Order: sequence, then structure tokens, then C-alpha cells
Amino acid sequence: MKIKKILISQPEPADLEKSPYRNLINKHNVDITFYKFFTIVGISASEFRRTRIHIGDYSAVIFNSKNSIDHFFRMLKELRETVNEEMKYFCSTEAIALYLQNYIQYRKRKVFFGAQYFSDLLEVMSKHRDERYLFPCSDEKQTEYTKALDKAKFKYTKAPMYTSAPRDLTHFNIKDFDAIALFSPIGVRSLVKSFPDIKDSGVLIAAFGTSTHAALKEQGIKLTIAAPTQSAPSMAMALENYILGKEQDTIISSKGESSKHSSKSNIATAKKVKPVIANKEIYKQRMEEKKAQAAARRAARAAERARKEAEALKEAKAQKAAEIKTPEVKAPEKKVTEKKVVEKKAPEKKATEKKAPEKKVTEKKAPAKKVPTKKAPEKKAPAKKVTEKKAPAKKATKKKA
Repeated sequence: MKIKKILISQPEPADLEKSPYRNLINKHNVDITFYKFFTIVGISASEFRRTRIHIGDYSAVIFNSKNSIDHFFRMLKELRETVNEEMKYFCSTEAIALYLQNYIQYRKRKVFFGAQYFSDLLEVMSKHRDERYLFPCSDEKQTEYTKALDKAKFKYTKAPMYTSAPRDLTHFNIKDFDAIALFSPIGVRSLVKSFPDIKDSGVLIAAFGTSTHAALKEQGIKLTIAAPTQSAPSMAMALENYILGKEQDTIISSKGESSKHSSKSNIATAKKVKPVIANKEIYKQRMEEKKAQAAARRAARAAERARKEAEALKEAKAQKAAEIKTPEVKAPEKKVTEKKVVEKKAPEKKATEKKAPEKKVTEKKAPAKKVPTKKAPEKKAPAKKVTEKKAPAKKATKKKA
């Protein structure tokens, strides 16, 4: 079946020229219509308080969409809470990580992101298993992301901060489109609500993510184009592969097959997509390989360092041996000259020291002059005492009379 018109259940990209869908429009002359199948409604702060989740108790946050970033910082503002500067931010892709620039100083914060899939982000998170993770998300009970986190056994708390509400799609004539691309279970519910007879419309259904595949299976809708796969990691590539007829034989079923067979094909495609999601055994193998490679690199560095140190020690010993030989001849010559200088100057200093006591002799003469001054008053004192003794002698004569 040729595809000429596609309905994408997402808002139109800000820059369509740089979007991967531009290749479909230019190369294959496909008419693409963008329309979001649901609206995002934020949960109030009072409802969030009922969960008894305190954002300050966590050391890391996981973001899988721009909506989760918007509502996380909205909730912080409503709760009047602040985020610690040491908080770590883990984003599923680089584009989502760059979106954080609208709320934080990107260069001054610890931001991590995966290469392309959520499983890539889990590999990065495996190096930070001691962190307490907060996962802002919708109020859905379980998604492919929560399943992956549970399988990898991370310590995380699901924090519902927004909810999804289906939009009315009845203004579209669904038969005007050759294919519809869905990206979430809420998009499937919105499509079924607006078009209950979508099963018999003959429109091809493309879906991204195992949770979306499971939602289609619950509604009994046949999945024709599944993503992501190894050959088609994005929806745009999956649609292009289908247009070109590449690697779609295992996914597409013939028109005359029953719905039971189509459900089996959905299961088969889901099994192929499973390796994209985090797998504990794969993580262990990859981590062991990385550890072995790191150990080999460390051993090589240690051996190179030991070799350089041994060479440096040899050079140092050779230099010391050369330095010790040359100063042995010059050292006694310097000592002799130093002794002669000291011996010649020493008697000159002693001669000057002998002149000093001559000055002290002159200083001793000064107290010698003071000695007679002290003796003069000592002689006068007894003279007065003698005269005083004569006075009682006169009293004795009076008694005789």
C-alpha cells in the first residue's frame, strides 16, 4: 500500500526543516499532518502533597520528556521549594537535556543523558546506583519506563505531576489518511474514543514503544509499522522503511488474515523490540566487559609508569655519581682558603678587645674620687657626739656642791 498522507499524533516540530520528517516530505512527496491527540493537565500542589513526596529528599531526577521537566519546575514553584545545587539530572536524550536550559544553568549542574534510547540512559544511571531517584511522570499506573526501571532494580519513586486527557478528533476524516502514527497509550485511547470503528477503516497503524503496542493489542487494533527496531530507531525511519519496502516482511500481515493472526504478529514484533528496553543480563555483561577493559587499561598504565620511574631512577643515580666525583677535588681547596682568612682576621679582633679594658680602668677612677667625699661626713659625726657627752659631766658637779 502506498502512503501519501500521514497523521502524526504529535505537535508540529518548531523547526520542520531540521526534523527527520522533512526527508519523507522531500524525497517521497508525503503529506504530513501534525496534531496532538491529547492534552496535558498539571496536577495541583494540594493533590501532590497527598503523595507525601518531598523533592528535597532525593539526590537525582529522571526526565523522559519535556512535559516532565515543565511540570517538575512548576511544582517546585507552587510548593515554594528549591533544588539543591548538587542535584543530578538524568535525561533520556540530549535534546531533553538541552531543554533544561530554560530552568537551570546548564553548565553549572550535573546533567547526564543517554545516546538514543531509554536503555542507554539506564546504562549511565548504573554508574550512580547509590542515588535516590525521583521520576516525574503522568498518573498512568505503569509504562515501559517504569518497567525498565523495575527490571534494572533502581531505587526510584514515581512522582505523578500531570495527567493526560484525550482530545476530540472528530473534525478529521480518518479515511483521508493512509497511516496514523501513535506514540503513547493515551493517543490510542483518544483515537478509539473519536473513531470506534478504526479497526475496519483500512488505515495503517504505526506505533512507537512497547506500551503503545500493548495498548493497541488491548483494543484489538492491528499494528502494521512498529518502532523502535534495530533498523528503524525512530518513527520517521520506520515509515520510510515501509515506503521503500525494507525489513517490513516480519511486521506486515496480509489483508486476508484474521485478527488472531494479527495479534500473533504484534507479539512477534514486541519480542523483537524487547532488547531495546533495559535487560539486567545485558547490563551485567556490558559492565563486566567495561570493567575488564578498564582493568587492562589501568594495568598498562601502571606498567608504563613503572618503566618510566625505573628509567628516572637510573638517570638520577647516574647524575648523583657524576656530581659526587667532581666536588671531591674542589672541596679541600675551598676549606683551606676559608681557614686562612679566619686565622688572619681573628688576632685583629682580639687586639681591639684588649683596648676595651683600658677604658674600664678610667671608669674605675671616678668612684675613687667619691670615696673621700663619703669619709668627710663620717668624721664630723663623732665630733658632735663628744660635745654632747660633756654636758652630763657638768650636771655631776652640781650634785657635789
